Order: sequence, then C-alpha cells, then structure tokens
Amino acid sequence: MSAYTATVTVRLKHGVLDPEAETTKRALERLDFDIEALRMADRFEIDLEADSADGARERAGEMAERLLANPTIHDYDVEVDER
Repeated sequence: MSAYTATVTVRLKHGVLDPEAETTKRALERLDFDIEALRMADRFEIDLEADSADGARERAGEMAERLLANPTIHDYDVEVDER
C-alpha cells in the first residue's frame, strides 16, 4: 500500500443556476474585470492508502459519486498524487 492524496473538485454542471457565482461575477464586473463566465467549485483533499494511483482514483471517484457530488447537478474531477 502507498499513500496518496486525491483531490476531488466538484462544480455545478453547465446550465444549472449558480446564484453565488452570478453575484460574484457581477461584483467583479463592477470592479472593471471583463469576464465571460464564472463558476464556483468545492475542493476536497483526501489522504488515503491504496495499492496504486488508479486504485486511489477509483476510491475517490466512488466517494464523489456516493457523497461529495450529486451526479444529477454536479460534475467532478479527481486528481491523485503520491505522498
């Protein structure tokens, strides 16, 4: 077993209303930042033991599917680094 850190980034799918991001986008535009779009995301860093990076990625993906993200409204990405 090796030690890994899995980073799971969860964000709303395109087309799902994100009022917090819209409010932040408008505030940035009032500060003269010209941006096309803005989306908010949650980031989870999970330290775990696994036989391989693929095993750690699979386990973190299962965590995302079962608890961290709602697959109906969220997309998520999983990145794994060895510690």
